Amino acid sequence: MSSFIPESAPFNEEQRAWLNGFFAGLTGIQGDAGATGQAVLAGVDQAAITAATVEEQDDDCPWHDPSLPIVDRMDMAADRPLKRKLMAAMAQLDCGSCGYVCESYAEAIASGDESNLSLCSPGGKETKQMIKRLLADAPAEANGASSGNGSAMSNGNTAAKNGDSGYSRKNPFTARLLESRCLNLEGSAKDTRHVVIDLVGSGMKYNVGDALGVYPTNCGDLVEQIVRTLAADPNVSVESPLGGMKPFAQSLCEDCCLKDPSDELLELLASRVVDDSVRDQLNQLIRDGVPDGFDVLDALEIAKDVRVASGEFIERLEPLNPRLYSIASSMKAVGDQVHLTVGKVTYDRTGRTRKGVASTMLADRVPQGDSVRVFVQPNHAGFTVPSDPACPMIMVGPGTGIAPFIAFLQERAATKATGENWLFFGDQHESSDFLYREDLQQYKDDGVLTRLDTAFSRDSEQKLYVQDRMAQNASELYQWLQRGACFYICGDASRMAKDVDRTLRKIIADEGQMSPEAVDKFVDQMIADGRYHRDVY
Repeated sequence: MSSFIPESAPFNEEQRAWLNGFFAGLTGIQGDAGATGQAVLAGVDQAAITAATVEEQDDDCPWHDPSLPIVDRMDMAADRPLKRKLMAAMAQLDCGSCGYVCESYAEAIASGDESNLSLCSPGGKETKQMIKRLLADAPAEANGASSGNGSAMSNGNTAAKNGDSGYSRKNPFTARLLESRCLNLEGSAKDTRHVVIDLVGSGMKYNVGDALGVYPTNCGDLVEQIVRTLAADPNVSVESPLGGMKPFAQSLCEDCCLKDPSDELLELLASRVVDDSVRDQLNQLIRDGVPDGFDVLDALEIAKDVRVASGEFIERLEPLNPRLYSIASSMKAVGDQVHLTVGKVTYDRTGRTRKGVASTMLADRVPQGDSVRVFVQPNHAGFTVPSDPACPMIMVGPGTGIAPFIAFLQERAATKATGENWLFFGDQHESSDFLYREDLQQYKDDGVLTRLDTAFSRDSEQKLYVQDRMAQNASELYQWLQRGACFYICGDASRMAKDVDRTLRKIIADEGQMSPEAVDKFVDQMIADGRYHRDVY
């Protein structure tokens, strides 16, 4: 077939071949293109051709790796369409916390279907700021996408309904909290809770590897301080960011994010302060972003006596999004319940205690028997037990990362799966932080848990982590991989998951006597075969 595309056209061989095929199909010509092909090409906008070519090749998203810094991801996406740049700004976890996966959330923002720009919880403020920057730089590409904080909730394109229950992210189930038990023993610096929630009557179903979405409420003390600082009437009726009219204090408690103040709130405060130095301070926060732990009350305290009406204050707050937790149970073992492993977050900053909104709610603010609003977020990345019950599993889950692996072990026990199971668990102190110690020992006694290797980092001068235990057992771990074992990581994305991945690759290189290129190929094949999964945050 003759070429429709001149040799001088700015395309590589792959692009030229695709375009030739496209125009051949369009014109039905299989022989000499001749003048007809040139006429077709002349009638097509060159920019449209280029856009179509880029779109065709756009399935390759090299930035889709949670270990890459956002700067590197944005460099990789620099020449891509807006929706791909937006995708690169996401945390790359496909965790579902936004109600989408990274790709579909980015596409929803680019098309204007989603106006809430703060749904990527793992990406936090750097993702939100990058999204706003991209939309500000390319408003024409956004097709109606808003650059404001928005009030629309996610449409949940990827968040399937929970079985046939009808409950979902947009329609959560009001469940009862049955238990919030501290797993740490005396002397621990941590407060990790085993949380049990009753799903009886909901019809909700979940699989091991799924997550539970929890709609939190803000701490009443923080709400009271904000109302007092504003000298506002807590009972005045305002329009909630989630829609509908509510008393001011109730809306702050139930519907508003009080953690990171929005740029819109900072801009409002900066426009009303009299002191130039205070205005400069607020403008700097807008330019550079707020520091870690800085919240809405901090912004109000900087602005001091600025008068802001309740309604306009609420309008400039972002909606309070649900938090997602890896499910720590199998329905085959616990029935109509769902279990979580939740680390309570509290810390001091500038003389005031800061609290994780959902973790402290589940630990302290919801009494046993009271209600919490929940939904199931299905896992879309294949993070679940192998379909073959004889397949071995290697699980690496320090701290609260152990949660899904408790579910995996429950599932394997309930189904009498014959595959071997190896768990690497780590935390600070064996005496106080060995989460689920009795359960894991029972699984060992029953033959469900084949191997358990632990690493308690604060029990010796030389800190020991799960990746160190992997390295100490390199030969056997490689043998498991050679037998087809599936490898799982759950926990912190920024450090632990990177260190574990690096150690895994070194083990494969050393034990398999492979070059770096061969190791990459080996790991890529594991991923393609569904044998390497990460649930990281």
